[in-house]
Amino acid sequence: MSLWSSDAMLLYFEDELNSATRLAQAAQRTASMVERHRFPDGEIKLRLPAALPAQVLIFRTLNDPNGKLIELLLLAQTARALGAKHLTLVAPYLAYMRQDMAFRPGEAISQRIVGKFLASLFDALITVDPHLHRVATLQQAVPVAHAVVLSGATLLSDWIAAQRQQPLLIGPDEESAQWVARAAERHAFDHAVCRKVRHGDRDVEVALPDVALAGRQVVLLDDVASTGYSVSRAAQLLLAAGATSVDVAVTHALFSDQALQMMQDAGIGEVWSTDCIAHSSNVVSMASALAKALTQLEPACSIHR
Repeated sequence: MSLWSSDAMLLYFEDELNSATRLAQAAQRTASMVERHRFPDGEIKLRLPAALPAQVLIFRTLNDPNGKLIELLLLAQTARALGAKHLTLVAPYLAYMRQDMAFRPGEAISQRIVGKFLASLFDALITVDPHLHRVATLQQAVPVAHAVVLSGATLLSDWIAAQRQQPLLIGPDEESAQWVARAAERHAFDHAVCRKVRHGDRDVEVALPDVALAGRQVVLLDDVASTGYSVSRAAQLLLAAGATSVDVAVTHALFSDQALQMMQDAGIGEVWSTDCIAHSSNVVSMASALAKALTQLEPACSIHR
């Protein structure tokens, strides 16, 4: 039997209505929108339901994160003042995970700083494919009491299997190896990874893996894509090496305004993503997986602060 109260509520913002509604339906939870007003100077004012149950879920994916982090600060502290005892943040995309060490003297280690900030507000966290490379667990980065990490790789693999015959999955760099391996295992796809040397956001060298490419349908798969430069350069090299097609599949579609055009110009065919970040390329919904993850937290959620 569920240890969660039947009146547990999900709070969301208007710009994430569709994703939050899908999650609320899948998790069979009541959802309520947080009213938000922005003053001319950029300050924001929030209005929550006047009374809240003991257990509250907050849905906020953290692309364009700076303003959203302030929203979470105001929302979490207000929610506790209104009766919430246990707060779970459902953040399909978790920002500020890239900078996990000081690469040059004087740099802020944003993963550690933002992670502690979120842990000060929430009791539990659910996220998808966080960008963790020099820490072993999510809780090392965000020291909440309870954390669940999901992956979009297997669901993207299912989509790819329905679209392409015996595709070759390739990661654009070594860091993508874990997601490529997970996706490939799902349907026994061939897979490999490129080597990447990044000199800047727009200065990237890519070396292809030593595998046969002629006649292959290639899918470039990664956890996140933003500028599109890395996958575009990889696609050009793959097509020149004889690949018959190159498509892209990513968990987090952090695409800049020109990214899709750049990828199209590079010869990339289809671009597929999960709905962790709302984008025109979304083909895979994470709602059911997120709802299932909530059940993993149910025993913990029965224990209040």
